[in-house]
Amino acid sequence: METLVVIVHVIAAITIIALVLLQQGKGADAGAAFGSGASQTVFGSAGSGNFLTRTTSIAATVFFITSLTLAIFARQNTGGGAVDALPIVNPALLEQTSAPAASDIPVVNEEQVPAPN
Repeated sequence: METLVVIVHVIAAITIIALVLLQQGKGADAGAAFGSGASQTVFGSAGSGNFLTRTTSIAATVFFITSLTLAIFARQNTGGGAVDALPIVNPALLEQTSAPAASDIPVVNEEQVPAPN
């Protein structure tokens, strides 16, 4: 199920990218009014706006829904955020008694500390 949602998510993302790149900017209407060749497009001079805008909004809605669904799947796979149930320290390590490790830091006795002036 998660794989299917990921596939739909990627397809929606690619569709949004393609549809945004196909749309004309707001300044392109002036060029179409003076006959600069924009009226010879596939959808006509004004017909592509509604179709592309509507399709982009549908693809964006699918993208958001799949994003939320993938977030829910990710939360379920991590255990639902139950951090309290996880041990911080392995209890088996606490039961082991061993001598403290030798340290590389030198130990200074009080007799070796010079008196302040």
